[in-house]
Amino acid sequence: MNALQTVVERNLSSALILEDDVDWDLRIKHQLYNFALSSRALLQPLASNSLRYADPTYPSPAGTEDQPNDFYLDHLPSTIPPSISAYGDGWDVLWLGHCGAQFPDSQDPKWGPGSIKISKGRVIHLNDETVPEMSYLSIGPAEEDPRALYPQHTRFIHHMRENICSFGYAVSQAGARHILYEAGIKKLEDPFDILLRFVCEGQNGYVYLNCLTVQPPLFNQHRPAGKVSAYSDISSWGDEVKDKAETSFVRWSARMNLKKLLDGETDYDDQFPDAV
Repeated sequence: MNALQTVVERNLSSALILEDDVDWDLRIKHQLYNFALSSRALLQPLASNSLRYADPTYPSPAGTEDQPNDFYLDHLPSTIPPSISAYGDGWDVLWLGHCGAQFPDSQDPKWGPGSIKISKGRVIHLNDETVPEMSYLSIGPAEEDPRALYPQHTRFIHHMRENICSFGYAVSQAGARHILYEAGIKKLEDPFDILLRFVCEGQNGYVYLNCLTVQPPLFNQHRPAGKVSAYSDISSWGDEVKDKAETSFVRWSARMNLKKLLDGETDYDDQFPDAV
């Protein structure tokens, strides 16, 4: 909340907020560049018609029967350049680091009335060498397992649904103001990541914000070697001891390659090498 307040007080157009134990791939700049191309395809009006979007369910899927096709990074629709942010105009939250997410499905009633507000377009990154092979990936309960639908080394950009854990997220000025209002003026009944999920879905009495996410996440919690009880001061992890440090989903870990970076080496350690 203090970080969000700082964004508002300093009138920052946007800010990336990270937990202090996160990690990322050394190729994060390239990853964010591709994310920006993808988010613009989902958020910006078409260049050929400024009143329409490539995703027929955006900005609202209500009353829309058209199902958006997958968009692919190497063949994105031509859209109007954004005027405010390189990631597109009109977004409130870019949820880049999490410990679970779902594809949006606005027609599925089991996710409650708020699910009808979430647009369903997705951008597919094929042959993304920063994504580990599927054998290293874990998936939570979902209607569809992306590992069964897409080839190895695939990443997805889409509107947020059912995210959990706020390891890393960007907020716009408008997004920060709305979140502070919802939590400070209206109500704060849940942990912050659940609050963020509710406002991104317009659920539980909160306003609906425009949020995008990525799977697998670009930022994740680093797990150092040693006692797992040190991982959190709010959850019990037991007495297990890890022999090896790890950051899930991150191949060229910045934390674990720091010495090589300092020494100018480029043979970076890959946490999740491809099978031979």
